[in-house]
Amino acid sequence: MPNQSTPTPTTSAQRAPHHANRLIDPSVLLRVLARCEEMGPGGLVIFDLDSTLLDNRPRQARILREFGASSGIAPLLRCEPTHFDGWSLKTPMLVCGIEDALAQSLEPQARQFWLERFFTSEYCTDDICTEGARAYVARIQQTGVRVVYCTGRHPAMRDGTLACFSREGIPLPEGDRVHLLMKPTFQMHDDDWKRVAKEQLLALGTPLAAFDNEPAHINNYRDQFPQAQCVHLLTDDSARQIPVYGDIPSVTSFAVTE
Repeated sequence: MPNQSTPTPTTSAQRAPHHANRLIDPSVLLRVLARCEEMGPGGLVIFDLDSTLLDNRPRQARILREFGASSGIAPLLRCEPTHFDGWSLKTPMLVCGIEDALAQSLEPQARQFWLERFFTSEYCTDDICTEGARAYVARIQQTGVRVVYCTGRHPAMRDGTLACFSREGIPLPEGDRVHLLMKPTFQMHDDDWKRVAKEQLLALGTPLAAFDNEPAHINNYRDQFPQAQCVHLLTDDSARQIPVYGDIPSVTSFAVTE
């Protein structure tokens, strides 16, 4: 998930080169479950939220529709989550029927409108589960390990995040078995937060696996927890052209094939 310290993301076509040879290995999901069953209560599994467990395209589509309503741009009222390909706002504008030159001129204004809403509880309630995520987290939880959501969201987004979890059936951070770790401030860069969260994670148990869509973050987990199975979600990312380590497998969803 991009923040104010992250370069403006671009489209998947522009991201393709640094993911061109990724190993897509959905069988890693079963291997993680097996490790969890072996370890039980002493272990933990780390999940990122945006573009990992959760699909935030419904949130983005709502924002662009509201931008269209506030600006009197009727075609944008038709914006749907499937119109988004990466983090570009120009792309869904074009899909909605806006001419290229107009989309280009509108993008800066739309981006500011987006920035004022995307990182809020009110809007993150619109997120939905990534395919298979609800069932997969439940299976992880059933093994007895701790589930930890380690996210670049800041505390002002907590209420909306929990409301989304409740609606989508994702285990809530209650008691000692499920935890939500959020970066302390909006201004803190997500990269810095994922590095300093290490001690909090180790205090909760032995990391057995980590799931994240950002190459920098999943590589960081691989460096910090070399014994853990790190898994890259090949969804979208902040397009900084950072390659995922070669020994980290990718998945496109949490759908498990037995």
